[in-house]
Amino acid sequence: MNVASAALAAPLANQGVAVNHVDISARALAPLGNGVPLRIMPLGASITYGQASSTGNGYRLDLRAQMITHNPTNMVGSRQAGQMRDNDVEAWPGARIDEIHARSVAPSADNNPVARWRPNVVLINAGTNDATQRHDIYAAGARMEAMVRDIWALSPRAVVVLSTLVLNKRPRAERSVVVINRQLRDVAARLAAEGRKIVLAEMHGDRGPDGDDLADDTHPNDVGYRKMANVWAAGLVEASGRGWLQPPEKVAGVPDDGAA
Repeated sequence: MNVASAALAAPLANQGVAVNHVDISARALAPLGNGVPLRIMPLGASITYGQASSTGNGYRLDLRAQMITHNPTNMVGSRQAGQMRDNDVEAWPGARIDEIHARSVAPSADNNPVARWRPNVVLINAGTNDATQRHDIYAAGARMEAMVRDIWALSPRAVVVLSTLVLNKRPRAERSVVVINRQLRDVAARLAAEGRKIVLAEMHGDRGPDGDDLADDTHPNDVGYRKMANVWAAGLVEASGRGWLQPPEKVAGVPDDGAA
């Protein structure tokens, strides 16, 4: 089994994550990376931003609640969204992969967010707008790979947790989602084979949001976002088990705990 698919092949309980996919009262059972601080950049578009969740937090508060028990955790990004403390995020509703890349990751990006914060974890959920706009969908994987490689160039300690796209209720968009997801799985597998620190977070399946967990055709509701949080957590546990989590690079003015 390749590294990219291993994260979600085993039951979540075996990975130190609550089996219940919805109840976030449970927490990770042990420190990740021996308690290493987690400087997490949630990177993507409207789903990462938390659109259609009741608080605007999306998956981020539930994920952070699982991590903070054992690991100092700081969410980082150039934008803020949601009612939670530490609500920093790097998300651009409506943006495609290439647009997210240009704004947040490319060396030419204004105040380059990845270079500025040097996260040691980057959570990527991007490509839904490529699917709904049918924007050159057969090249989506190449666009994603280019973005991921730039992330490592700018923040070499980063573990990338790459998400497949959440299902879409519109049949035409869902067909595009399936096409793009095949490419994302291939990208994760190919980069893992190179020895890169990448884990696939499978959101388009039994553990991710289903049709009843969507607030509209595209965005999860609160239950769907909680499911996403647990899938992300499973990916982080996998990265920890492989010894990939390193302390983030020191950056002036960036604390280890972003709650304050």
